[in-house]
Amino acid sequence: MIPRYQRPAMAALWSDDAKWRRWLDVEIAVVQAWADEGVVPQEDAELVAANADFVTADIDRYQAVVHHDTHAFLQSVADSLGPESRWVHHGLTTNDVWDTASALQIRDAASLLEEGLARLETVLAGQADRYRHAVCVGRTHGVHAEPTTFGLKLASWVDEVRRNQARLAEAKAQVAVGKISGAVGTHATVPPQIEEGVCRRLGLGVEAVSTQVVQRDRHAHFVSVLALIAASLERFATEIRHLQRTEVREVQEPFVEGQAGSSAMPHKRNPEKCERVCGLARTIRANAMTALENVALWHERDISHSSAERILIPDACQALDYILDLFTWVMESLVVDEARMRANLEGSFGLVYSQRVLLALTEAGMGREEAFRRVQEHALASWDTETAFRGRLAGDEAIASALDAEALDGLFDPSAFLKHVDASFARLGL
Repeated sequence: MIPRYQRPAMAALWSDDAKWRRWLDVEIAVVQAWADEGVVPQEDAELVAANADFVTADIDRYQAVVHHDTHAFLQSVADSLGPESRWVHHGLTTNDVWDTASALQIRDAASLLEEGLARLETVLAGQADRYRHAVCVGRTHGVHAEPTTFGLKLASWVDEVRRNQARLAEAKAQVAVGKISGAVGTHATVPPQIEEGVCRRLGLGVEAVSTQVVQRDRHAHFVSVLALIAASLERFATEIRHLQRTEVREVQEPFVEGQAGSSAMPHKRNPEKCERVCGLARTIRANAMTALENVALWHERDISHSSAERILIPDACQALDYILDLFTWVMESLVVDEARMRANLEGSFGLVYSQRVLLALTEAGMGREEAFRRVQEHALASWDTETAFRGRLAGDEAIASALDAEALDGLFDPSAFLKHVDASFARLGL
């Protein structure tokens, strides 16, 4: 991931140094497990735990010769030890270390994402409650439909974020498993109790039956969940983008002092932060496709997945971490124009109350088909001529005989659409 879209904690987690550090954690845990079994002398295990280390520059130098990152890593670790270095990597194959260490990185990355989701939920819940009764027009197909509230719109986002929190927790649990079972997973060179001891030390679950790798459906599930979270953020950001259009202008992204919206047009105030969220969400979805394609490997394993995973998992985690933080900031400082929302609601000549008129006519005894035809006829004429819908209805003798002026006035009240808003909030505990 390019630095522009990195945040420090997540970027540090996916650095080469952090990767090698977790590899070393795995190797030390394996030596300690062998010592528990009486295979490795306790004194040697203690020396390895106390002194084993690596030098990233040396790993790079060795790798230029051996063209194998595990060999290069082990050479650097051996440089930090004495004769006890013979126990490092005892009975293991590369993926015992790689997959188990990767599980540690992914678990820690998921924890950071969980923190980001929790913060977003808090911000959205606060804004939803603040604008719980802020009346605005609801739109379907981009066209005025019926009144709603801006808070109710945001409340649906809170619920979606909560679902994503549950999905991430499940995916984190499924991917946080280790594998210390040797070549092709038979435990021929490293018995199951070693694997169980190592994973217990590292706080990981155990892949019950592995091949030479942890099965990649786990990673595909995890990255797919990241893509789904990104899709939710894109949905939210797209709504903000639409509502910031000049013709709508109901909300606006925060615009900080000194910010420029265009290099050419000084007046521009663009929803560029939300556009950035949408763009990066697309890259995360693309990574999910690659993760799904990595599930099918040849026989007990090949390494067609390896090169792709070195890019897609860190990038997906970092991109999601970035847009989670960015969109949370947008929502925290969002500029909301309630007066403009009311003006837009009233800008379609009262047409948003057409269903209430239809229902009132049928309840007054008019046949539904006739009622629909009459209401639609006046609604379309009102739109075409830009005249008040309420006035056209009053001039229709059949409608006027069914609904007197007071009854008709009562149908053009947006508060009628809001009587159950609090019930929806109560369902969310808000």
